[in-house]
Amino acid sequence: MTRVTTTSDLWHHFGRARAEHDRAVPHAFHWVWSQDGGPGSEVLGDLTGKVVGDLGAGAARHAAHLVAHGAPARVDAVDASPAQHAMAGDLFGHLAPRLRLVRSDVVDHLRTTADAYDVLYSVFGAVDFTHPGELLPAVAARLRPGGLLAFSTLAHYLGGASAESDVVAAGIPAKTPTGEAATLRRWVLQEHVWTKVLDTSGFTRIRVERLPSATDLPRSAETLLVTAVRHA
Repeated sequence: MTRVTTTSDLWHHFGRARAEHDRAVPHAFHWVWSQDGGPGSEVLGDLTGKVVGDLGAGAARHAAHLVAHGAPARVDAVDASPAQHAMAGDLFGHLAPRLRLVRSDVVDHLRTTADAYDVLYSVFGAVDFTHPGELLPAVAARLRPGGLLAFSTLAHYLGGASAESDVVAAGIPAKTPTGEAATLRRWVLQEHVWTKVLDTSGFTRIRVERLPSATDLPRSAETLLVTAVRHA
C-alpha cells in the first residue's frame, strides 16, 4: 500500500486558472519550459502496448495526451498533491482505465508498486522536486531492463543564474492552501551532474540535449531534455 503525502499541499493553487477555461486533452506534447515548441512525444519512442508512468504528473495533461493520441497499454499519472490529483480526475477521469491516476509520493509509489514500467518520464515534475539520490535508483528499479527514462528540467535558474555544479537544491517560493508563504526544494543541475547521478543510479546511453527558450521574457529558461536507458 502506497503512502499518501500528508504535508501541506504546496501545489494547491497551481494550474487552477487554466483548468477553469481549458478542459481539453492537449493536442501536442511539449518538453520545453514554455510549453510551445520543441520535440514531442516521439522522444518516448513507440508506446504501443507499453506501460508508461508520468512522475509528478500534476493535472495529467501530458499523460492524457499520450492516452488519447497513442496506443499505450496504460499510463499512470503519479502525483502526491491532493489538489492536482483531484483536478486530473475532474479533467481526464473519462480516459480511465488506460489513464490511471495515482495519488502518491513518487518515490513511495516506485518502491511499493508491483508494476514494472517500459517508460517513465517527467516534464518539470518529480525529477525537479525530489532528491536525485532517492528518485533515480527507484526509477531504475521499477523500469524493465532496457526501459527508458526521459525528463525535462531547467537548464539554469529562472532569471539566468547558472545551474548547480553539485547535487544541491535551491528553495523556491510556494503557498499553502490558505495562502501562507512556504518553500519548495528544486534541483537545477548542470548537464554533467545529471549524467553522473544517472550513471551511478544504474542507467546507460545517457543523452542530454539543451533546448533554447522560444521567448526572452524575464522568467523564460532553456530546457535540458535528458534520456537514459536502464542497464539490461
